[in-house]
Amino acid sequence: MRRPSSAGKSLACPTPVSPERPRYRGAIIGLGGIARQSHLPGFRIPPASGRFEIVASLDMAPEAEAVEGIPLYRSLDELARSGPLDFVDVCTPTASHLELTLWALEHGCHVLCEKPVALSAEEASRIRVAALRAGRVVMPCHQYRYNPVWKQVKAWLEGGAIGHWHLAEFDVYRPRADPGAGRTALPWRGRSAESRGGVLLDHGTHLVYELLDVAGPPLRVEAWTGRLLHTSYDVEDTAQLLFEYPDRLGRMFLTWAAHHRENRIRFIGTTGTIEWRGGQLTIDRGGVVETTDRSAELDKSAYAGWFAGLFAAFADAIDAADLAGGLDDIARVADVLDAAYAAGAPTPMHTG
Repeated sequence: MRRPSSAGKSLACPTPVSPERPRYRGAIIGLGGIARQSHLPGFRIPPASGRFEIVASLDMAPEAEAVEGIPLYRSLDELARSGPLDFVDVCTPTASHLELTLWALEHGCHVLCEKPVALSAEEASRIRVAALRAGRVVMPCHQYRYNPVWKQVKAWLEGGAIGHWHLAEFDVYRPRADPGAGRTALPWRGRSAESRGGVLLDHGTHLVYELLDVAGPPLRVEAWTGRLLHTSYDVEDTAQLLFEYPDRLGRMFLTWAAHHRENRIRFIGTTGTIEWRGGQLTIDRGGVVETTDRSAELDKSAYAGWFAGLFAAFADAIDAADLAGGLDDIARVADVLDAAYAAGAPTPMHTG
């Protein structure tokens, strides 16, 4: 997709100057499963509902259907002519994230963008330069931060509930890539032209920023990526990463080559263990074990609430003209993804 020139009419409205918290008008780009199931519902519930109004949508797929009450446009040019916007929400496959983010910034809009926004330091730098030039916020959709179970785990770690933690383990098992709203036999997540990567980008991005939130940037990342089962994919279906720190280690294992669906996170510290497995959250504090069932908070029906929290943080960043927070977040994750793919690249074997 060719990016239109920024010489045309700006989409942006001046941010209102008012003692009241302003309400922002936006457009969703991409009307696939994540937009319909999580983003749109997230904008309609507190704490986001009072801050945003979705007034336009864009989807170039001929089969895409409009959401009731929201005009649907079929090209960026049409969207640019549709009227003033404060922001765009990018819900398209990964390969278009960079280009659409730069397009929106050129047109004076703040940007929400599905993860990952950038896959390298060079891409993150291009976004930073464009955002600073435009004076606009770019925020990645790192909504797992607003998952109430993760918030509890993070609070325990920060409060020293298991002492100094020294080992973190993240495991994700899936039988295949999520097909999303697609109707093709090969899901877009399995095609590099649209996804730019496999399970590491799709599931791993969320785990990366969660680990960075509690441990900071690692000294070194070791990785293995490859295909174990899905030979029709041209991206990895399995990845393993090691994050090395001076006094702790993080391990991630992610696969689309399992026979079941399971998520597991475990932190081991000097005085105890935290384990989150499926819907069960357990903390062992020196032999005193407490387990709670958090399944209802992790059901897909709850995802919109996580996004609502993220969207409220986006509104706060726009209010405060906080450009650095989202840009730094994008850059930190891009550095890890870049290092992981570089470390996990197959090494040719030479025989004598």
